[in-house]
Amino acid sequence: MAEAEKLLGVWAACARDEDEAWRTAVEGPATVDLAARLSTVPQPFLDPRVSVVALAGDILGMGSLACAPYCDDAAVRQGAAIGLWLFASEELLSPFSRTLANSDRFAAVDVLALRLASVSAPETWLWDDERREEAVRTFLLWSGFLPAGEDRDTARALLAARDSLSRNKALAEAYAEHRHREAIARRLADARAKEAAARYSSE
Repeated sequence: MAEAEKLLGVWAACARDEDEAWRTAVEGPATVDLAARLSTVPQPFLDPRVSVVALAGDILGMGSLACAPYCDDAAVRQGAAIGLWLFASEELLSPFSRTLANSDRFAAVDVLALRLASVSAPETWLWDDERREEAVRTFLLWSGFLPAGEDRDTARALLAARDSLSRNKALAEAYAEHRHREAIARRLADARAKEAAARYSSE
């Protein structure tokens, strides 16, 4: 549990506000399309000898994954690799009906590797329908999308109904505390920035 709590803390520190993610999400591809694609993740993506950092460089380009320092953990590595496959598959197979091209690609990979993989084993996403749907819905949200044909309230309720984290009371409470601390830190940083700007403009 200590390792899972640490990974959830890393995600809480790098993630933007979840309510904001829901507010700004726009319609994207259908969950059924992403689920079908996820279930066909090629073996090289799952091979622990293949560097996730190198894969991310090839697929996502410039930028860095928050999960990169933790990819020695098999679950973190698998979660990240599956997220990377969903992006790579648009070029290697075919684009989704609504492309993922303009999504928040790093956040989408990090949320699978850090938040979801810490409470739901990534190998189960490949064969368990409910866990795969949870992974797809989580991936879509942090990519900046709502599933095709769903409004915000419906999409949020359907993801909440499948949320593995909420079923682990201790981890859910620890994660809530991480999110609370990060929200306070963000508010303080915003207040300091506004105060500095006000001082600068009055000089």
